Amino acid sequence: MKTKIVQKSTKLFLNLGFKSVTMDDIAEKLAISKKTIYAHFANKEALVEATAFYIFDQISTLIEKIENEKINPIEETFKIKEVVSHYLKGEKTSPEFQLKKYYPSIYAKLDLKKRNIINTCFKDNLQRGIKDGFFRNDINVNLISKFYYLAITAIKNDALFFEDNINEAMEYYLEYHIRAIATEKGLKTLNKILIK
Repeated sequence: MKTKIVQKSTKLFLNLGFKSVTMDDIAEKLAISKKTIYAHFANKEALVEATAFYIFDQISTLIEKIENEKINPIEETFKIKEVVSHYLKGEKTSPEFQLKKYYPSIYAKLDLKKRNIINTCFKDNLQRGIKDGFFRNDINVNLISKFYYLAITAIKNDALFFEDNINEAMEYYLEYHIRAIATEKGLKTLNKILIK
């Protein structure tokens, strides 16, 4: 039952927002009593935390699968973007922005985990890209990975990009980012991806 509650809550939170979904809404959608929910979660904040980490774990697993394919680093970057965009396709408002505003302690824990995975995953991507000749060998991997993290976090910020399509903004950013660090080989690969 606990897993069902988390899964249904995840869909509701992504579609309607963490703030607007009530425990009554969740109970109604699952056709159970609120008492059943409270048997598994002490309060809404505990449920929000469980769903936030459930989403994070689902996306992390998908990213790990893509990394294990060992495709070239530019294709990998775009494929990860597609998977994340698909997974969060129902979001109407940025879950991260809402967590930061309404549940800052949960956001802080999640942000730390996200930074760690992006740092590891993206640094590996950059190092492989340099080794395989897709990215310039004079780039500062540590700084570039921080720039990347800041940019993808900012794109999901409703206050900055409220008029923009987030998926389109991310696509433009990735092109901008890769053009800044790519070799001639990398640019050819990027152009092939953009033509598709």
